[in-house]
Amino acid sequence: MPSAVTDPPHSLDHLLAQVSRLHHQRAHELFSRLGLYRGQPPVLFALWERDGQTLSELARAARVTPATMTRMIQRMEKSGFVARKPDAVDQRVSRVHVTRAGRAVRGKLEQVWALMDRDCFVGFDGPDRAALEGLLLRVRGNLTQAIEDKTSL
Repeated sequence: MPSAVTDPPHSLDHLLAQVSRLHHQRAHELFSRLGLYRGQPPVLFALWERDGQTLSELARAARVTPATMTRMIQRMEKSGFVARKPDAVDQRVSRVHVTRAGRAVRGKLEQVWALMDRDCFVGFDGPDRAALEGLLLRVRGNLTQAIEDKTSL
């Protein structure tokens, strides 16, 4: 299998990696202006939808390990976007709540997502965009299935 270094610049693998890297770079640039890191906006969106989720619930939704979510929430607490509080019934469980600052950043974060969307899809018409979305959903499904099947050589 060719390495990333030897992949031809026009290969699909190379192109997907470049797009992913550039998307990540642009998102980092825009999110950092709000005091957020790349993985944090989805956590805020989840909490805006249903405040008071547990760390385990958030980790499952974000498809990260509980340890990763714990570090993310600690960082978000330091920034003032969320606060952890003990569960009213089970004191061993922490629930994560959006703070005033976390609610206040919502409008700006939605503007960032809209800007990212515009940046990515300049010159795309509706059918182009729908076709790309459909193809990427199929690729994601294929890769998810391969991972679940633990397909090996």
